[in-house]
Amino acid sequence: MDSKIYTYYRLFGWSILAIISAFLVDNVLMVGFNFPGPLSIINNFSFLSLIELILYILALVLVFCFLPKLNNHSLRNDSQVLHNLNIYIIRSCFWVVFFIGIVDISIAFLRVEKIFNLFLAKDITAQFTRPVFVGTYIHIPLIIFGFVIGVFTRTLGFHWLSLLIVLSELVIVITRFIFSYEQTFMGDLVRYWYAGLFLFASAYTLYDEGHVRVDILYQGLRDKTKGLVNSIGSITLGVSTSLTIIFIGFNGKQSIINSPVLNFEITQQGSVGMFIKYHLAMFLGVFGLTMLIQFISYFFESLADYHGEKGKRIVEDQLGH
Repeated sequence: MDSKIYTYYRLFGWSILAIISAFLVDNVLMVGFNFPGPLSIINNFSFLSLIELILYILALVLVFCFLPKLNNHSLRNDSQVLHNLNIYIIRSCFWVVFFIGIVDISIAFLRVEKIFNLFLAKDITAQFTRPVFVGTYIHIPLIIFGFVIGVFTRTLGFHWLSLLIVLSELVIVITRFIFSYEQTFMGDLVRYWYAGLFLFASAYTLYDEGHVRVDILYQGLRDKTKGLVNSIGSITLGVSTSLTIIFIGFNGKQSIINSPVLNFEITQQGSVGMFIKYHLAMFLGVFGLTMLIQFISYFFESLADYHGEKGKRIVEDQLGH
C-alpha cells in the first residue's frame, strides 16, 4: 500500500474522532460552565470562546503531529485499538446500569413503601424524593465506580443483562398474579435494562457482523470489493448517522440529551418510579458515540481488506445476510 494513502486514511478517521472528542468536552464547558461556544468568537470575542476554539485546534494538532510518526501501525492495528476502546466503554456502561438499576429500584421501594421513615430523619427522607440529590450523590458515584470496575473486568455483560431482564419480568409476573402487588418502579427497571441492552450492544453487534444486511449483490463480491463497499458505507451511512445523533443530541442546553441530564429529568409518575429517565437520554449519546467509534474501526478494517493487508479477521458465525 502507498504510505501516503495509508497515512491519509488514518488521519481522516482519527481526525473525526478528535473533533468529536473536542466537541463533547466543549459540550460540558457550554452546558455545565456557561461557555459561549467557539463560533461566538466571530461576533463577540471572549477569552472563554478562544479557549474552546483552541480545544478543537489542539485536538487536530495532536492527530496530525503524532499519528504520522506511528507508521509501524497497520490499519488493522488502528481498528483493533478503537474496538478495544469501545469494548471498555460498553463494558463499563453495563456495570453502570447494573449497579444503578439495583440501587435505584431499592431506593424507590423504600421511598414508595415509606420504609425510610422508620430509620431516617424526616429531612433526610425528603432528600430521597429529590432527583437532584439522588442523581448527584448516588448515581454519579455509581457511574464512576462502574467505569473503574470496567478497567478490571473482561466480560461485556450482555448475556447477564439479558438474564436480569428475564428475572425482573418474572418477578413482576409473580408479584402481580400471586401477591397482587405491582409498582411503577418495577416496570421502570425492565425498560432501563432493555434500553441499555439494545443501545450498548449495537456497536459490538456491528463488530461481530450481527446486524441484518439486506443483501442483493454483496455475498457474490470478491473480498477486495467487499472491503471497498464496507469502507464507503461506513462513512456515508454509519459515520454520518452517528454524527447526526451526537450533534443533535448535544446541541445546546435544550437539546434532547443535554436538557434531561441537566435537569435530572424523571417520569411523570414522580417519586413512585425510578429516577432514571435522564439516563435513557444519555443512553442515546452513548449509542451515537460507540457506533461512531465502531464505524471508524470498521472503516479501517474494511480498507485493510481492500488493500489485502495481512491478518484478515474471520467471523465464524455471521448473523447478517
